[in-house]
Amino acid sequence: MYTPDQADGQNATLDSAISASGDATVGTIYRVPPRCGMAVRVAAGQSIRVVNTHGTQVCDFWAFSAENLYEFLSMAHCHTELESVMPAIGDTLVSNRRRPIVSITHDDSPGVHDTVIACCDWPRYQRLGCVDYHDNCADNLRMALAAINLKAPHVPDPFNLWMNIPIAASGTIAWLPPQASAGNSVVMRAEMDLIAVMSACPQDVTPVNGRDCIPSELHFRVET
Repeated sequence: MYTPDQADGQNATLDSAISASGDATVGTIYRVPPRCGMAVRVAAGQSIRVVNTHGTQVCDFWAFSAENLYEFLSMAHCHTELESVMPAIGDTLVSNRRRPIVSITHDDSPGVHDTVIACCDWPRYQRLGCVDYHDNCADNLRMALAAINLKAPHVPDPFNLWMNIPIAASGTIAWLPPQASAGNSVVMRAEMDLIAVMSACPQDVTPVNGRDCIPSELHFRVET
């Protein structure tokens, strides 16, 4: 029987926690391995900087209230709050309780991100023709939380940093490579104590992680 916290497979995410609790050393740069995920605690007032190390990698990003994992960053609620599907510097993103959860304070990329597409999961890769288990962002979220002894209560739609999914006037979408450059970063200030989860998206069938379809690493750090 399906449960939200149950992964369909495993990868190195389970052994990649930055600490047993997810607490970070402020200013330390951490690496998210290709195709894997990682969770980190960010206190209210602190910021998290996510770095597109090679410029071609999408980061599926989630934020959960540290006090209640059933409250989380919600793209649907952000669409209403921002009246936009493309968050930008100065925007405050909200939770499914419509409370501020993170604010974007810096983005030196062209600002092309996605808030519409669900994270990839094992059923998605099966529909793309994969027969053997394929790493995916939904499982990376589950395993990243499990690595710090938490259970995912839900797999929310992520804030897909650098994912380039243009929406045409007709309503159709396209799957295109990121417009970012190596070293571009997005900084988000925590508006509540939260647990951020990042997945270096394993997508290697469509070109969302670059035209060569090769997922790569990400880096991040917690800042004051």
